[in-house]
Amino acid sequence: GVMEDKRNIPIIEWEHLDKRKFYVFGICMTMMIRVSVYPFTLIRTRLQVQKGKSLYNGTFDAFVKILRTEGTAGLYRGFLVNTFTLISGQCYVTTYELTRKYVSRYNNNNAVKSLVAGGSASLVAQSITVPIDVISQHLMMQRKGETMGRFKVQNQDGKRMLVFGQTKDIIVQIFKADGFRGFYRGYVASLLTYIPNSAVWWPFYHFYAEQLSSLTPKDCPHLLLQAISGPLAAATASTLTNPMDVIRARVQVEGKSSIILTFKQLLAEEGPWGLTKGLSARIISATPSTIVIVVGYETLKKLSLRPELVDSRHW
Repeated sequence: GVMEDKRNIPIIEWEHLDKRKFYVFGICMTMMIRVSVYPFTLIRTRLQVQKGKSLYNGTFDAFVKILRTEGTAGLYRGFLVNTFTLISGQCYVTTYELTRKYVSRYNNNNAVKSLVAGGSASLVAQSITVPIDVISQHLMMQRKGETMGRFKVQNQDGKRMLVFGQTKDIIVQIFKADGFRGFYRGYVASLLTYIPNSAVWWPFYHFYAEQLSSLTPKDCPHLLLQAISGPLAAATASTLTNPMDVIRARVQVEGKSSIILTFKQLLAEEGPWGLTKGLSARIISATPSTIVIVVGYETLKKLSLRPELVDSRHW
């Protein structure tokens, strides 16, 4: 009957998709989100790295100050390098879907599939993302004529270096200081942030979607429920994993190597509240992208359904 259909929000599986459409739509969408939320990613990183409130009082304050002193360009430092993480996003989705498919041979429980797939997808994505993150975070730390991190971009003859000049400069400095390992600074901290984040996100997402679905009238569109559960799940996951995220940012930017020491030092300097640094900026940067990802991901799957399957689905 109609009732059962409503409760079981259909999950589209990988083999029903037209892959080319899926990737093209996916990349365009991701780029649009990236441009809109990048400033908050930069702010979150600066807030997490600063000592106490030495530079910025909070998300809004940072936004205004960066705009004032460094202009729009200041909010987009490291953006171009950061776009390379698009590759890891595509790898994430692909790994997620393929792992789900593999796991379903042994276990058809949705929660199990989501957990295992979410975890594996993160592992793959992080291996690509961490080096890019390390580089782009050092670029985010460059303020007018100074830096908040370990490395400072050299200004040649007072001219502003071109973007890739700065990038090359940072890459060379990281390599000189730490060798190849330098690009995997905070790799473990990243895994400890993003694997739980991703593993927690999917079950919470399905959980919130089901709860909402049982509270709302039958004709309430699925997409709306998904658009609400996505950010709720993201905020839940962000809050749970933020302490680790602060530590990850500090390990990567300040070049510390020990997670535990960084943790102790943060607690000593800033108390337990230090662990919430950048959380609101993080939720702000996660929310629009989550809404778009969820709505987009579900719509994307509908748009990318192989033509012969379109009529077989009722939405």
